[in-house]
Amino acid sequence: MMSPNPVLAHSDLPYGLPDFASIADEDFLPAFTAAMATQLAEVEAIARSAQPPTFANTIEALEFSGRDLDRAAGVFYNLVGPDANPARNEISQQLSTMTADHANTIAMNPALFARISELHGTADELGLTEPQRRLLDRHYRDAVRAGAGLGADEQAQMREISARLAYLTTTFSQYVLDEANDSAVLVDDAAQLDGLSAAAIAAARRAAADAGHADGYLLTLELPTSQSVLTELADPHTRARVFDASMARCARGNDFDTTAIILEIVTLRARRARLLGYHDHADYIIAEQTAPSPGAVDDFLAELNTAAMSAGGRELTRLTELAGGPIGAADLTYWLGRDQRARAGIDLDGFAGYCELDTVLTRGVFYAANRLYGLRFTERPDLRAYHPDVRVWEVFDEHGVGIGLFLGDFYARPSKRGGAWMNNIVGQSAALRTRPVIVNVLNLTKPGAGEPCLLSTDQLTTLFHEFGHALHGLLSTVDYPSQSGTSVPRDFVEFPSQVNEMWALHPDVLGNYARHHQTGEPIPAELADAARAAAGAESAHGTIEYLAAATLDLAWHRLTEEQAAAVTDVADFEAQALRSAGIGSELIPPRYRTAYFNHIFGGGYSAGYYSYIWSEVLDAETEQWFLAEGGLLRDNGRRFADSTLSRGDSVEPIAAHAELIGRPAQIDPLLRRRGLAVTSS
Repeated sequence: MMSPNPVLAHSDLPYGLPDFASIADEDFLPAFTAAMATQLAEVEAIARSAQPPTFANTIEALEFSGRDLDRAAGVFYNLVGPDANPARNEISQQLSTMTADHANTIAMNPALFARISELHGTADELGLTEPQRRLLDRHYRDAVRAGAGLGADEQAQMREISARLAYLTTTFSQYVLDEANDSAVLVDDAAQLDGLSAAAIAAARRAAADAGHADGYLLTLELPTSQSVLTELADPHTRARVFDASMARCARGNDFDTTAIILEIVTLRARRARLLGYHDHADYIIAEQTAPSPGAVDDFLAELNTAAMSAGGRELTRLTELAGGPIGAADLTYWLGRDQRARAGIDLDGFAGYCELDTVLTRGVFYAANRLYGLRFTERPDLRAYHPDVRVWEVFDEHGVGIGLFLGDFYARPSKRGGAWMNNIVGQSAALRTRPVIVNVLNLTKPGAGEPCLLSTDQLTTLFHEFGHALHGLLSTVDYPSQSGTSVPRDFVEFPSQVNEMWALHPDVLGNYARHHQTGEPIPAELADAARAAAGAESAHGTIEYLAAATLDLAWHRLTEEQAAAVTDVADFEAQALRSAGIGSELIPPRYRTAYFNHIFGGGYSAGYYSYIWSEVLDAETEQWFLAEGGLLRDNGRRFADSTLSRGDSVEPIAAHAELIGRPAQIDPLLRRRGLAVTSS
């Protein structure tokens, strides 16, 4: 007998953690092929049933189909992002079109759509619970948005568009990773790295050696335009080299140039929107979000743009005075760092010495989760993940019951795409009796043997942010897998993670983890206060670069098919879009320029990058709610988990938030937090 494919085999490891050691890359395509065939047979049985459609025999049956495919996806897509290789990239390309066609085949099954439509038309008479009604509505909308209601010719076009978009977006992500490696800046002389810590210089030397350079120091590029090393590098020439390399990515006319891909993606997205009756891609996307319309998002961003640029002018005047003359784009964040230190009244350089990764995790991130949600984390070195650097913890609730696994993949490597994110390897579902296996992925510089990994304030915030996503997955208690954890509207998904950022520098939490990595001494009170004050003073630069990226995203995706097809120069379109919106400048480029904007051309944030600041309105309100209710208390955590973290998409998220704080959210707390002195509407 043939051995079962290890990708599809039910894992005997705790919580269904995949047995990564038993899986080879050549197992994936056969596994996906078999899993898709199995689901199509399941769907055909649902569609051709002689029984009248019911919620159970149609919607629930569809929801619970494709378990093998979910298992395969949970393994593969949690490998190709953090640990890519040429074989996995090729598999990803093949799967992109295979999975798109598979999803379309299900959505456009006429007999299945007829059953779903019949149930949707009589939904008020079915006596459904709120989660059931939301599930029915979602399956109906998904089918319609995939083209189930179109004629045969239009459906054929939709299939072609979906397959091509899947291929192009996968290619885009691969180009961005390859270009980041290719664009790293090699510095010959350590003197040109003045301002970097000894540990950072040592890491740059290791990176150069790993890349095959006998000498020198390699400064690898982070995904955003702004590079964190620019705040520390004292040499203007080195700053300019790094900045220019970052700005030029994926538009250099080399093998990783994405500009042609972008123009095709934008045109195809606009064509799909037109086929489905939407004005443009933004209209198509925002119809499924908490925002009421693209116009509402435009108005929201316009209000913030005006306030941010005004604040940016004041900030630039201050920085120019500090620098003693005009400053360039490559120098702005350097002088912003100097300004922050001067305004703090105390040297903040030593703060990272009190933020060693392992201590922050156990005595900070996990400590706050225990205080708020009763969770306890036990490391499981006996469990092997997909890479030797990945650590595994078992998670227990306040009653000692195991609820899932948390995986931490913290260090950068050439095979890992940039940025930070959370993924489900196994999703929670009470109906399927599955408990979550969650991974957080960061890109911290790996320290040398015996050296500590010390976190900057930005890295500290990122660690807490991504763990907020992990909590959203770990605390999920829903029945249906498509409603679990972070399976919520895109412009709501960042909200819980942003809330968790508030604990990074909270006195109770900071006081518990902030010990000097060498002496063990607690952080001095004045340094802790200064760090909180500096973090609370959001720079206009940070707001402007974010808003510029959000503006670019919507500018590309408000184009009709005819308008998109007429664009021939990506850089010119980008510049015109920013000028029209009155946001950004040569001194402050977007957080992501179009050519390497992986969120929108390689990820799931197209016409949705606004969601970070849209959901920050809810976050700022919730932070005030936590503080007013006493802060880090178990009862507060229970209420937040009950209203949000445990519910996923089984309830209407904005209504649940309003119920938590006792009213609809207002913008004023966000404006105060970001120092944007405007009158809210």
